[in-house]
Amino acid sequence: MQPADSHLTLLARRVVEPMGFELVAVEFFQRGGSGATLRVYIDQPERGITLDDCTAVSHQLSGVLDVEDPLPGHYDLEVSSPGLDRPLVFPEHFERFAGCRARIRLADKLEGRRKLEGVLIGFESDRIKLRAEDRDWEIPLTSVESARLVPEL
Repeated sequence: MQPADSHLTLLARRVVEPMGFELVAVEFFQRGGSGATLRVYIDQPERGITLDDCTAVSHQLSGVLDVEDPLPGHYDLEVSSPGLDRPLVFPEHFERFAGCRARIRLADKLEGRRKLEGVLIGFESDRIKLRAEDRDWEIPLTSVESARLVPEL
């Protein structure tokens, strides 16, 4: 995931939010020798996301990316809904989904652990609060490699 203050995230936010959508996350990754992918997750909490929404955002964002040219070489742009295992990136995500199960992967070990799964308690002082394994954890947001909701079906 791109950090909240990365150039790609700020550029995507500039396009997505005026269109009435929430920017959920931005991912950029290389695919071996066949180029790269820029994936942008959007949401509209009141009604969800349709294929037409993804198409409209893709069209607008593609134009801005062509002008700004923030990425070298060839890449594919994908615009998607966040899905059931929604990425959690921004502090407000951890606050809004307090009470939900989440899976967090850390960049470095915290007390010998790189993976934690538990119930989000919230977010305070740049730390994610998570109840896992019968205890409360405080995880620095800067230590998080990825975080996603755990679908409860």
